[in-house]
Amino acid sequence: MDDVQIIELFFARDERAVKETDKKYGKLCFRVAKNFLLNSEDAGECVNDTYLVAWNKIPPTHPNNLMAFICKITRVLSLKRLEQLRAAKRSALEIVPLSELEDILPDSRIAPAVEDGEISKAISAFLRAEQEDARNVFLRRYWFSDSIRDIAERYSFTESKVKAMLFHSRNRLRKYLKKEGIEA
Repeated sequence: MDDVQIIELFFARDERAVKETDKKYGKLCFRVAKNFLLNSEDAGECVNDTYLVAWNKIPPTHPNNLMAFICKITRVLSLKRLEQLRAAKRSALEIVPLSELEDILPDSRIAPAVEDGEISKAISAFLRAEQEDARNVFLRRYWFSDSIRDIAERYSFTESKVKAMLFHSRNRLRKYLKKEGIEA
């Protein structure tokens, strides 16, 4: 079933929408959640919560890209769950990929004038200008939170090549954000 048909099921409030979404994107959502949480049980809960959020948001929202819409919900829920686990001191998990960007992105406590939306738009513009390989590696690492090894296997690169690509992309992003007036 294609995305348009699945979205139509959501709008018709047909419960098959959730089953079809799970069939098409369940494995991807689980992987996104597990990359952050490193725990199958918590990842499964986030995926189930994703379907509930999607059910509540569609309608009125009509996503242009169902996969991106579903993955974004999963990612947000996974990060919230990770934050809860850390706050409860039940886990020593670290968001390693995102910590790699700490020196590049402004902290709202230090640069309160910079809006998150402004940063998002600048990063999107930066990524559109990047070469496809560099963009894909960047997104797999910092959006999907894939490991260096997984990225290397996915694109048939060596791990050192992936590390170098990420290093150079972060440096280009730093320069780009500085040029745009967004500094850490």
